[in-house]
Amino acid sequence: MNISLTPHRRDFLTAAMATTAAMTAAFPLSQALAQAPANRTLRIGYQKGLLTLLKDRGTLEKSLAPLGVNVTWTEFNAGPVQLEALNVGSIDFGDVGEAPPVFAQAAGAPLVYAAVTVPRPTNEGLIVPKGSLVQKVTDLKGKKIALNKGSNVQYFLAKLLDKHGLAYSDVTPVFLAPADARAAFVQGSIDAWVIWDPFLAAAQKSLDARLIADATGVVNNRGYYFTSRSFSDKNADVLRVAVEEVRGIDKWVASHRAEAARELAAILGLERSVVELYVNRSSYGILPITKAILLEQQEIADTFFALKLLPKKINILDAALAGLA
Repeated sequence: MNISLTPHRRDFLTAAMATTAAMTAAFPLSQALAQAPANRTLRIGYQKGLLTLLKDRGTLEKSLAPLGVNVTWTEFNAGPVQLEALNVGSIDFGDVGEAPPVFAQAAGAPLVYAAVTVPRPTNEGLIVPKGSLVQKVTDLKGKKIALNKGSNVQYFLAKLLDKHGLAYSDVTPVFLAPADARAAFVQGSIDAWVIWDPFLAAAQKSLDARLIADATGVVNNRGYYFTSRSFSDKNADVLRVAVEEVRGIDKWVASHRAEAARELAAILGLERSVVELYVNRSSYGILPITKAILLEQQEIADTFFALKLLPKKINILDAALAGLA
């Protein structure tokens, strides 16, 4: 089975419910249709997944047509690369995990949080080969652990180790992209791999990898939809429509899991049983950004700074949408 999955995992955004409700009251959609400038473009950066389903359906394009908005799609293989594209002005919207936005903000990216998923702790985990002597988290001391640098699993690993009385320095992180990490896992050149779905599900199904721990009770593992400050300031109407379309496709997957798994299996090039595993254990729901949720991100930023993984302290609220209550 080919697991390289080329471009992958997490993109997109707007002023969700709490903020959305205020925006809607102040700027009704009917008024937006009448006043919106023509010939605008929403440039979406995406990884294969939920946004791919939205892209394939074409419903976002139809919803934005009355606003005179075109939509372009660019595929990426990781969240940090998407946020680099945002930083250089190549995209306007995308979705990523918890950690990449923190690193991007520290690097000066004009990031704004626009919407967020419910917690999804079962969709990331730490695995070891079937025959490994590692039976519990404390057995990881002195071991080499593969992970994607700057990703949500880096935060998960730091908190998992801390929960079990280990320091981040007690293990040796080996920074590898998912495809390379899988190869190292198969070859036995690493002791463990901390990874997210669908790579996690693929390793469990095709490699008989053993799950030592998922993120339950450790971290929330939310997904975030993002945009840039300049785009959000000028295109609140576009972002509102985009977020509602994302919410719609998310609701569809939640109530049509078997059908969604079949579609995603074709998109990802994975066996259907692999996709069914991660789709069925996922949680669904797109929520508005609140200060409480951004404080979760602040904890991530503070953790990385304390570990000297972040070059400077940052204030996550600097990346809040205008008008956040």
